[in-house]
Amino acid sequence: MGGVITAERIALLIEGAPAWALIGLTAPDERLRAAAQLEVAQRVYGGLFQPVNADGAQMPLPW
Repeated sequence: MGGVITAERIALLIEGAPAWALIGLTAPDERLRAAAQLEVAQRVYGGLFQPVNADGAQMPLPW
C-alpha cells in the first residue's frame, strides 16, 4: 500500500495494530502504555515507510 500519506491511511494502520496495543494505550501502568505506544507507532511507520516486497523470492538491493 503505497502513495500519499493521509489521515485515513494512518487510521487504517492504527486499526490494524494488535488489540493488546490498542487497549494498552489506556492502561494505568506506564510501562504497558509505553510498550503499546511503541507497537502502534511501529505499525504506522512500517505501513508508511517500509517498502512493499512484491516478490518474496527477490533479493533486496544492498544499500
